[in-house]
Amino acid sequence: MSGLIPVAEALSRILASVRAPVEPESVPLARAAGRVLAAPVASTRTQPPFPASAMDGYAVRAADAGTVGASLRLTGTSAAGHGFAGTLEPGEAVRIFTGAPVPEGADAILIQEDADAEGETVRVREAVQPGRFIRREGLDFAAGETLLAEGMALDARRLALAAAAGHPQVPVRRRPRVAILATGDELVEPGATPAWDQIVASNSLALAALAAEAGAETIDLGIAADDHAALEAAFRRAREAKADLLITLGGASVGDHDLVQAALAREGLELGFWKVALRPGKPLMHGRLGDMLVIGLPGNPVSSIVCGLLFVVPAIRALLGDPQAGADHSEPATLGCDLPANDGRADYMRASLAIAPGCLPVATPENRQDSSMLAVLGRSEALLIREPHAPPAQAGDPCRIIRLDRRLV
Repeated sequence: MSGLIPVAEALSRILASVRAPVEPESVPLARAAGRVLAAPVASTRTQPPFPASAMDGYAVRAADAGTVGASLRLTGTSAAGHGFAGTLEPGEAVRIFTGAPVPEGADAILIQEDADAEGETVRVREAVQPGRFIRREGLDFAAGETLLAEGMALDARRLALAAAAGHPQVPVRRRPRVAILATGDELVEPGATPAWDQIVASNSLALAALAAEAGAETIDLGIAADDHAALEAAFRRAREAKADLLITLGGASVGDHDLVQAALAREGLELGFWKVALRPGKPLMHGRLGDMLVIGLPGNPVSSIVCGLLFVVPAIRALLGDPQAGADHSEPATLGCDLPANDGRADYMRASLAIAPGCLPVATPENRQDSSMLAVLGRSEALLIREPHAPPAQAGDPCRIIRLDRRLV
């Protein structure tokens, strides 16, 4: 379609316009959940720092406990945090618990289920093999070993690893500052009473939620009226706040009341592109205003949210230095109904999913796909993707979906 660029090209251009990730900062582990590493994390220690028992039982020499009925003399105890300081001599055993250091001289663990203990005597019920149930020193990781790569997001498992590796704090990218501006005389804030010809602004809240989930700090610029002075004042506030990304909502088309693109141009916008072969979301704008990336989203609520998922979230991840910022989050599914041929725009249809064990999800698009209908989006579970010029499809055909109930970062 003339003047419209493909979705993949639009995303590629947006990601390429991120000149560099935002700068790093150091934060305590307790405040690092969800943050993105700005540098690799190497271990400061070896784990475990000593040979450790993997089971409760008795530390023994395999040569002494290799025969059923062998009798050993109990000489002490090794518990986690209270290791046995001596050396195990021939014919001896040390009571040991999971995670405790294996005494010098021992080379196997006789688990308690395979032993009979009475007083200071331990009898072998099942022969042991050398190394059995012993976690060698450094089994998990060694001092100096790189454990976490730059660009990784810190979730529960990675925070635990960083802590075990001896790091009380970690280097992360600061949260990108994302300024969000709703535009239009027809909008009022949630909680306000709209006039008969007005509606409640919802897009700002949706985009703020998406941005925060992606790892950004959001700046609410409120609602700007449809005049150049109000828009230009909002752009100045975004610059004063040192926003890394400005998101505008509405007003990016070419109607008499669509002033955003013209107002940005007056401020010095370097326009990257405008209009994408996409449904919903054709009037998508991208550019730069000095050091600030700009993404202008459509005013229709569904269009702004879909474009937020497809373009804003990846842009934020790129600002965070995520090497997978542009990763494809779609997955295979099966079509739940017949569909006609598609036109020249990629279609992201709101759809419900039927899930059955061992089968691909069955995606059935909603009957109404109007880009103003938030109720349809609210009950949908996925976006069903139809490529431009896709031929007619039948129920049971393969398709691809993006789940709306899964994180896209």
